[in-house]
Amino acid sequence: MRPHSILLAASIALALPAQAQQPAKEWAPVSGSALAQDYARRGEHEKVVFLFEKLSAEEQSSLSVFPVYLASLQALKRHKEAEKLAKKAVKLHPEDATYGVALGGVYSAAGENADAEKQWQKVLSQLTPAQVLPVATEFARRELPAWTERTYLRGRALAKNDTEYAPQLIQLYTQTQNQPQVLAETLRLVAQNEKQLPFARNMLQNALREEKDFDALEKLLLTATQEHPEQASYSELLLWLQVQRRDFSGALVQARALDRRSRSEGVRVMELASIAQQNKDYESAIEGYAYVVKEYRGGTYGNMARQRLLQAREAQVRETYPVDVAKVRALVGDYEQLLTELGRTPDTAPVLRNLANLYAFQLNDRAKAMTLLQEVIDMPRASDEVVDQAKVTQGDLYLLKAEPWEATLLYSQVEKSHKDSPLGYEAKLRNARLSYYAGDFKLAQSHLDILKEATTREIANDAMQLSLLIQDNTVEDTLGLGLRAYAAVEQLVFQNKIAEAIKGLDNLLEKFPGHSLSDDTYYLKAQLQRRTGDFPGAVATLERITANPKYDVLSDDALFLLARIQEEDVKDKVKAQELYNQIITKYPGSIYVAEARKRFRKLRGDGV
Repeated sequence: MRPHSILLAASIALALPAQAQQPAKEWAPVSGSALAQDYARRGEHEKVVFLFEKLSAEEQSSLSVFPVYLASLQALKRHKEAEKLAKKAVKLHPEDATYGVALGGVYSAAGENADAEKQWQKVLSQLTPAQVLPVATEFARRELPAWTERTYLRGRALAKNDTEYAPQLIQLYTQTQNQPQVLAETLRLVAQNEKQLPFARNMLQNALREEKDFDALEKLLLTATQEHPEQASYSELLLWLQVQRRDFSGALVQARALDRRSRSEGVRVMELASIAQQNKDYESAIEGYAYVVKEYRGGTYGNMARQRLLQAREAQVRETYPVDVAKVRALVGDYEQLLTELGRTPDTAPVLRNLANLYAFQLNDRAKAMTLLQEVIDMPRASDEVVDQAKVTQGDLYLLKAEPWEATLLYSQVEKSHKDSPLGYEAKLRNARLSYYAGDFKLAQSHLDILKEATTREIANDAMQLSLLIQDNTVEDTLGLGLRAYAAVEQLVFQNKIAEAIKGLDNLLEKFPGHSLSDDTYYLKAQLQRRTGDFPGAVATLERITANPKYDVLSDDALFLLARIQEEDVKDKVKAQELYNQIITKYPGSIYVAEARKRFRKLRGDGV
């Protein structure tokens, strides 16, 4: 497109009143209008003016002629004629205030800013309720946010309702990044209309960009919930905000308050506890499930909460290093007690599977684990889903016993019977890992290529990570010798042979110095050292990554793990705080920034 055509298109856009999108009034033969439009598109403004200047005032101010004619006059800098045209349109169509906005635009284009301001103020002073939206739309299209805001506020005054046009103002303030007004309008809106909560959450998702914005909203909401405890919408919004910030402890306070208000049998608390558990905040998850067990033991979610409470405790025990076997045995006792009370039914099959995992992976009693899983598989009236979940776990046991063919047979059965479902994807991912452990990277990659498109985000992400590991480490090392050694170590880790795995990683570093897997090797070694309780060793290993610029891909991962070790294991809160701050400042784009910031604020003692 030629430059003058581009300029014309922009001129037309600015000259066009909001109502110009409505069907055009008849003013002349269609061919004449089409011809003028064609001239306008080509930038031949003199021809446009020639066609239109002979028309009557009524025809010139019609919706099909006015914007094109005005744009051409302005393109030719014939400002007086443009002013005369706009004034005639205003006089002929007093009901359409967008012509008045266009007249102000003529003054502005001519450099007469005072006259433009005066004209736009006149439009607002004469505004009727019906004219608010079209006039605001016209100002917005002309990229005049201040006048757009004034129009909506004038409309609000006319309506005598302090939430009128709140959605439009929130959108406007979001676009102009006026955060204080976004927050004020949002709180005002949800206080009067709880049905607007989904809209408010969506707009805030777009508006909140920096930590200070989240802090400001949280402060406002905390004050609002305290001053107006009867207003559920404030608690709802605060709950949503704290989940976004992964402050599950704070969110739990709101979830319980909402539950007590609505007496919804703990469903909101269950949902929140589940999210907390997925995000490895086991303390909050345990607290949430315990609340439901206490308040609604005989209710709809009582038994489910009892099961999930034990599952959250189990996850916490498994991920607290070194694993305390006494706590594992205590969990086994609690699971057995739950089965005694609830019975061994399809509903409690997850409990049996959890027990099997504890016996197999923590207590090394594989025979007991296999018996429990077979009990689920043989259970009368058990659903296919329950049975096949047990088969997947049974496959894991065979892999634990170094019987990969039995494992792949079970995985493949489940994969076939649950095609295009999360359980089927999970089984396929296990088959991919089996091929990876065996060093058959081509077969593993064929599985992973399918899984990368899986609908389950977690499985798709796991598949992507393993796929990238294979791709990145078979480029220079085309035989994949280093990767084979690394995969063999990962299989040892799965089998809980930690000491052998650490030895294998040391051998890999010695045998393949400078290999592209070196950073992954150090990182895995540090994780295993942490599991064994060798925290100084884990710190030293991670510092080999953070101190070497060559390992930049895993630098933020290593730094975050270092900080967690200092906080959770070494209990050096000052050092942990320093490391979390480094993540925030050195790696602002890292996936760990949100969690690092939350932990940093907690260690700093920020009040919530």
